[in-house]
Amino acid sequence: MVDQRGAVALEMPFVYLFMIVSLLVPLSDLGIAGFQYISAFEALRAFGQYLQYNQPPDAGNAATWTSAALAKAPAGYTISNFQLICGDSSAVCSSTNTATPKYYSYSTSITLTPMVLKSALCTSNNSNSCTFTLYYTERFQ
Repeated sequence: MVDQRGAVALEMPFVYLFMIVSLLVPLSDLGIAGFQYISAFEALRAFGQYLQYNQPPDAGNAATWTSAALAKAPAGYTISNFQLICGDSSAVCSSTNTATPKYYSYSTSITLTPMVLKSALCTSNNSNSCTFTLYYTERFQ
């Protein structure tokens, strides 16, 4: 029998490169995307908990409360589309709609930067943009 101890050592760089490129890099893309999604959703929930304990004192003057509340938003995430809904009509609180606030809704966006799974994770028509918007709504009562 011929000595074949070096065969595995010769093949190992090719097997290692295949494993890294085809398995580990796509898994790291999924892991990074998952952590970004979970982190953004937790920021939305944390802001929602802040709003639960700091309700607006005057629904007719919700603009000052809204700006003060948005100043307490979690760092790193921009809260957008903030709406304070009053009464049973599902209308935004204003000086004419001063009913008791029922719920609030808002959103934030995350941008993914996948290395390999861009076609699978980025479903938008624009291939350069991989941005997702997360929405959050919660009732006061």
